[in-house]
Amino acid sequence: MESLQVLLKQLSSMVWSDYLDIILVTYLIYRILRMIRTTTTMRIAKAIVVIIVMSLITEVMNLYTLNFLINQVMAIGLVTLVVLFQPELRRMLDHLGSTSLRSLVSRKKQVEEMDNVISQTVKACDVMSRQKVGALIVFARNQRLDEYFKTGTIVNGVVSEQLIRNIFFPNASLHDGAMIIRDGQITACGCVLPLSESNRLSADLGTRHRAGVGMSEACDAVVVIVSEETGTISVAVGGMLKRHLAPQTLERLLRMELCKEDDSTEDGSFRNRIKHKLLGKEGKRNEK
Repeated sequence: MESLQVLLKQLSSMVWSDYLDIILVTYLIYRILRMIRTTTTMRIAKAIVVIIVMSLITEVMNLYTLNFLINQVMAIGLVTLVVLFQPELRRMLDHLGSTSLRSLVSRKKQVEEMDNVISQTVKACDVMSRQKVGALIVFARNQRLDEYFKTGTIVNGVVSEQLIRNIFFPNASLHDGAMIIRDGQITACGCVLPLSESNRLSADLGTRHRAGVGMSEACDAVVVIVSEETGTISVAVGGMLKRHLAPQTLERLLRMELCKEDDSTEDGSFRNRIKHKLLGKEGKRNEK
């Protein structure tokens, strides 16, 4: 009861700057947790936590020599973190500076542009699936993905079914890499994507699928994969892979992810979770 009274007293003495401080710290922690959500960075984060706990334990138990060594490791830990988390830090800074002038354009115009992009992409994927032509298409969202353009060829072409199929034609020079679609254009092709290190992926998945999942783990992009061996259409979002999608399901999923309305409210988030579950069930039925 006494601790509750102390807490209430502290809350009553708080000013607006204290609330702002709490909100900013909470947001910072949230961004850091999102940054380390991949398998590799999560292992590194666990190792850091273990070192901190060991430092506290050795200090309490008066293990002076071991505590001194651990503290020396922690003293140079900041430089080590910058080196180890260089890709993640770069992606986080890229995300913070990713606000473009197109975000100021009316939402309706953006949805109309993306509607045609999705329609042309689905048509191309449908044909490539039947012909068993492999494809890897990345839809950039908030993060600009500039770092991946350096690994491919800049195109800046209008999205069309014919252009997509020509780029991924088996004898084409850019068919092995990934296509990145940003701001309603085919921005780059032949790009190299990071491979996923997740052990949850099926052993029968090849490099193209692992690259698609790896890209969705590294950023907020939506990745469409067409299997060269089976013609199966898959989509990777947030490190999750939805396989064996029919063209109609692919179109609905892309529209939900790329043309969705403001889902900042709780109801919007709930509707999106329900849609994800329904699409997941439909994908499983197609797989059977």
